[in-house]
Order: sequence, then C-alpha cells, then structure tokens
Amino acid sequence: QVRLVESGGGLVQAGGSLRLSCAASGRTFSMYAMGWFRQAPGKEREFVAAISRSGGRTYYADSVKGRFTISRDNAKDTVSKDTVYLQMNSLKPEDTAVYYCAADLTSRDIARIRLYDYDYWGQGTQVTVSS
Repeated sequence: QVRLVESGGGLVQAGGSLRLSCAASGRTFSMYAMGWFRQAPGKEREFVAAISRSGGRTYYADSVKGRFTISRDNAKDTVSKDTVYLQMNSLKPEDTAVYYCAADLTSRDIARIRLYDYDYWGQGTQVTVSS
C-alpha cells in the first residue's frame, strides 16, 4: 500500500505561482514513478506531469510545458524526503482544477502519462486561478 497526501493548493491570480507537494508513505519511495493529474469541473481527469523513479526522466503535457516543473526528493535524510513537487508558474484560469498525485509501481525508470498506469492516488488539492 502507498498513501499519498497532497497539499499546497489554493486561490491565486492569473500569472501567479503555486507549489504543490505530495507526501508518500508505505513503500520505498525511490522504487516508483510519480505523476500529477488534474480534473476540472465537467471534464475528464487529464495528465499534467510525470517523473521517473530516479528523477532523471520527466514528461509534461503540452498545455503546461515551460510553465510547470515536477521534481522529487528521494533522499533518505532530508525533512522533505519521499515527496514529489509540482511548481506551477504563469498560472492561467484554465489551470483551475483539482490536482491529484499518483504512484506508478510497475514502470521501469520511465515517466508514464496514462491514468491506468498508476496504482495509487491522493485525495486531491484544489487550485483556482482567477482572471
């Protein structure tokens, strides 16, 4: 079992920034890839960004490329260990959604983009961007 807890969402004006965090527990963090997805009202959940086990590979949706950055802390002796981040800059109203982090336990050291590749999900955090 893997437990994921997101934080960092909120209300921000267009052009602003937010950093989302996702704390993982339950299994060795460096053994699974992580992803961020989002779901706006009335829309399907969509891929945002993913990072491989080692952190050496990342992948982004075209809509966020150049504005969002995914990263992870695999270190065993830091306060922020076992955490994946999503730094979101130059936010737009269309970025408004509930953001979910997810764990992919079966990938090799790659970053995958499909929802069904992910085994565990967090509860989500709301991001609202006002115009």
